Amino acid sequence: MLEIFKSNEERILEKNDKISKGCWVNMYAPTEEEINRVANDAQISVDLIKDALDDEERPRIERDNGQIYIIVDYPYITHDESGFPIYETIPIGIVLTDDCIITISLKDSPIMEEFRKNRIKEFFTFKKTRFALQILFVISSYYLRYLKQINKKTNEIEREVHQSMKNKELYAFLALEKSLVYFTTSLKSNKVVLDKILRFNYLKMYEEDKDLLEDVIIEKTQAIEMAETYRSILNGMMNAFASIISNNLNIVMKFLTSITIILSFPTMVASFYGMNVNIPFQHSPYAFFITLMLAGVLSCVTGFIFWKKQYF
Repeated sequence: MLEIFKSNEERILEKNDKISKGCWVNMYAPTEEEINRVANDAQISVDLIKDALDDEERPRIERDNGQIYIIVDYPYITHDESGFPIYETIPIGIVLTDDCIITISLKDSPIMEEFRKNRIKEFFTFKKTRFALQILFVISSYYLRYLKQINKKTNEIEREVHQSMKNKELYAFLALEKSLVYFTTSLKSNKVVLDKILRFNYLKMYEEDKDLLEDVIIEKTQAIEMAETYRSILNGMMNAFASIISNNLNIVMKFLTSITIILSFPTMVASFYGMNVNIPFQHSPYAFFITLMLAGVLSCVTGFIFWKKQYF
């Protein structure tokens, strides 16, 4: 998909058909034809565009022939077969040329929707540096938003686990832990890119732009700390619940063993009295009741001893 936007004289975002000075070119899941068109019209390398479409591409920043090329990871939500949310990260490329700014991604994102709907304050397509920093800021805010969702989901699963320990809850914990690993790795890589922008002056920035970049770095640092904190909490919960499950298994096994021992006495007594030899009380009219009483007394005494020892 290829979209071209430009802020008009009233600074209202409008859709255009052609790439022109001061426009924003948004590409997600582009076709080969769209890639070649943008590469020719904006005078950028096809390889630069395709790099951002590689979901294994690492965050980085490059400068070549006056063009700035930034790749960072942004958070993305998918769902598994049961509808459980899976949080992943995929790369987005930001290319700043002399005339326009280009964003490239594998998928459409709610982050770009914020700009398409003109919801970002003081957003103008012709202010390329400010626009790039605003994208980075919105990405950081979405990381924080999704981290809070992960924390909320963790609390919900924890309550479910307290009521019933099932594999479903444990798999959900594993999925959230995997998401936090992705987030932590991507956030740290993104922060390296931001630090390079701040230290090496890749972008021409005014004082307001520098303030915005510092805000982005603060948001990114906060997101890293939150991700690491939630990951530590989740690891602790996983270890705790694993111990609880193991302890519950031991309790169940101890209970079943105790019941087996108690039930073994009636079986033992019945086996003795079922032998084809002389046995006590065999000629008594109350032999059957004596056998039952003996088995019951032995089972009751054993059960009482186990109860006193808190076996069950």
